[in-house]
Amino acid sequence: MIISVLRSETGEGLRAILREPTALLFSVLMPVGFYALFTSIFGDQQQANGLPFAATSLATYGAFGVVSVMLLNPGIGVAEDRTRGWLRVKMVSATPIGVSLAARLLAALPYAVGVLVAMTVASALITGTMVDPVTWLRLVAVLVVGGMPFALLGMAVGFVTSSNAAAAILNAVLFPMVLASGLWIPLEVMPGFIQAVAPFLPTYHLAQLAMAQITGAPASGHLLAVLATTVVAALVAGVAYRNLRV
Repeated sequence: MIISVLRSETGEGLRAILREPTALLFSVLMPVGFYALFTSIFGDQQQANGLPFAATSLATYGAFGVVSVMLLNPGIGVAEDRTRGWLRVKMVSATPIGVSLAARLLAALPYAVGVLVAMTVASALITGTMVDPVTWLRLVAVLVVGGMPFALLGMAVGFVTSSNAAAAILNAVLFPMVLASGLWIPLEVMPGFIQAVAPFLPTYHLAQLAMAQITGAPASGHLLAVLATTVVAALVAGVAYRNLRV
C-alpha cells in the first residue's frame, strides 16, 4: 500500500517538475548549459592536478547541477502544495505525510542524475574527455547522496513560504553560495575574502568530495562537513515542519 502510494506520488512529482518551466530552466538546463559553455572554452586546459578542465569541472559543475535540482525542486514543490492547499489535504488523508515528502525528494533524483549524464555527454562531444566508468559511478553516487541535505533545506523553506517566495529565496541562496564555493570559477583566481569564506559553505565541501573521486585526494574532512550539513538540514526541516501553517 505505502509502496504503491509512494510510486504514485513520485510520478506526480516527476510530472510537476516538467510543468514548472522556471524550476526546470534554473535547476536543470542552466547548469548543463554553463558546463557546455565553459568546457567549450577551457575544456582542454590542464589544471594544477594535471587533469583537463573538462574532467575536474565535471565535479564542480556537477555539484552545481545536483544542488540546483535538489534545493529548488522539492522546496518549490512543497511550497506549491502548501499554497494550493494540497499539503493540508495530504496531512488529513490516509497517506502518511512522510510518504508524500519522501516522494518529492525521490522525484528530484532522476533529474539530478540526468544533469550529470548530460554533462558527461557534453564533455565527450566537446573535448572527447571521459572519466572511467567506476570513477563516474562514484562521482554520481557522491553528488546525488550528498545533495540530500540541500533537498531538506529546500523543503524547510517551502514549509514556511509561498511558491514564489520559495523560488526567490532559494535562488538568492543558491547562486552566491555556488559562486563563493568556486563551482563556476576556480577559487585560485577569486578574491581572497571569497577564498576565506568557501570552507564554511556546504557546496564547497560537496564539490571537493566529488573532486576527490576523480583526483584521489584525501576527502575525510569534506565527508564530515557534508554529514554535519545533513544533520543540521534535517533539524532545520524538522523545526520548519513543526511550525507549518497550512
